[in-house]
Amino acid sequence: MIGRALLLSFVLLLGGCRAAFFGTMNLRQPSDHVLAHRNITYDTALALAVDVYSPPHADHAPVVVYFYGGSWMTGKRSWFRWMGEALAAQGVVTIVADVRLWPRARLDGFLHDGAEAVRWAHDHATEFGGDPSHLFVMGHSSGGQIAAMLAMDKQWLAAVGMQPRDLAGFIGVAGTYDFIPFDEPEFYDMFGQTPVEEARSQPINFVDGDEPPALLLQGEKDTIVYPSEALALEGRYVEQGEPVELKLYPNLGHEKLLLAFGPLKSRAPVLADTMAFIHRYSGGPSH
Repeated sequence: MIGRALLLSFVLLLGGCRAAFFGTMNLRQPSDHVLAHRNITYDTALALAVDVYSPPHADHAPVVVYFYGGSWMTGKRSWFRWMGEALAAQGVVTIVADVRLWPRARLDGFLHDGAEAVRWAHDHATEFGGDPSHLFVMGHSSGGQIAAMLAMDKQWLAAVGMQPRDLAGFIGVAGTYDFIPFDEPEFYDMFGQTPVEEARSQPINFVDGDEPPALLLQGEKDTIVYPSEALALEGRYVEQGEPVELKLYPNLGHEKLLLAFGPLKSRAPVLADTMAFIHRYSGGPSH
């Protein structure tokens, strides 16, 4: 489960300064090896947009739809240019998507928007050199919950004419998969007041043997989202005979795991492990 006191403190402390922090991550010059296509609306009625980062000469490249974390309360796609560039520099068409956040939306809204973003990615990937048959969903922390729910609870992609098996894979970066009980009023408002309602928000409850392959990246020093969540989800995949890879990084916590993808380099092979998984399930080269 989530370390709830730490989580709320994390949100409150970083909510105002995360923009400045991730803005600092974006201060370096944009990569010459990446094309950026920003502010593309995928839902006109809700004024929701994506930023797309693509290799200059992409042709049938794998595609990742990335959902950022922020406890379903904070975040903007513009803060994660560095993530889009990091993956695009490795040959991946990367789509960083905004979804509505609390209190504007709750569980159904988060997942409705996420599904619409995935549908948009599927329909438009070829415009950026991507291959929609090699489409992955990926997310950090609460964004990992959104990505996992799309990959595991069939109703959300079904609403946009897709199914989890249309995805090449799911990549969770310290994702929240099994976080009941929770006792903060914000989470009750987001996810429901009764056990039945709360259970709808837990990706682990929907693993039934019909999921895409999963890569679970987790820092062993994470005190915001405990490693037990990734271990539990891995166990459920194994029970169902589904392909799953769990990568545990001994010296990384919640944010350092994420930052290992970007300019703040880490010795942990987080990006290399992610690319090996993407290549494995998209027919590309493995490293």
